[in-house]
Amino acid sequence: MPVLPRFLMAFLTLLIILLPGVEASAQSGGGISPINVSVGVNPGGAPEDLDMGIRVLFLITLLTLAPSIILLMTSFLRIVIVLSFVRQALSLQGTPANQVIIGLSLFLTFFLMAPIWGEIDQQALEPYRNKQINSEQAFSNATVPLKNFMMSQARPKDLELFISLAGMGPTTVSELPMKIVIPGFILSELKTAFQMGFLLFVPFIVIDLVVATVLMSMGMMMMPPVTVSLPLKILLFVLVDGWHLVVSSVVMSFRSG
Repeated sequence: MPVLPRFLMAFLTLLIILLPGVEASAQSGGGISPINVSVGVNPGGAPEDLDMGIRVLFLITLLTLAPSIILLMTSFLRIVIVLSFVRQALSLQGTPANQVIIGLSLFLTFFLMAPIWGEIDQQALEPYRNKQINSEQAFSNATVPLKNFMMSQARPKDLELFISLAGMGPTTVSELPMKIVIPGFILSELKTAFQMGFLLFVPFIVIDLVVATVLMSMGMMMMPPVTVSLPLKILLFVLVDGWHLVVSSVVMSFRSG
């Protein structure tokens, strides 16, 4: 099964297990009871129906937040920023297009997160589908591999910042809540991505300086330096196989974290 459909199906399954009590109502009533929607002063259904409606609304809300979850809790954030820095360093405004950069970042994210998602499927989704654990236990088990991934990439300084802002005392790493791990991970990813972006800019800035100096020494002050430096930067990037180096560096930065 392709990686992308399997990832999406497993992600939807993980969201569905956030509806505790669905399997119990299915066993007791022979199936999930329909949701009664009424407009009026008197309630149109039993409290159980109202509770089920709130859970479905919560699930729909989670589905709308799914892009933000993929964006901020996976390797996507660092990858898309680094690739954007590459385009800016080459002085290319629209090449590659935003769709290409986002698409490449997504597939690299699926590649890097495949082992983590395999652990989630093995520890949470598979036991839940086999009715070995309930929805709350499945959700708790599913957060462990994702939390370990974010902890491996987050800097202790960033985690300590949010621990102090939350007013928490000394806490072990395993007991840190997700409200501390997620913002610490995001802050660390931003810093790492900007560090890699700076290193990407250095050789291209040198080319711009050399070209500008040569043009000024030749008295060609009216010619924009980018007219000469842009082909030279593209040529250098192609000769060193730049995309291969950038992608391999980004991937290895997660595995060495």
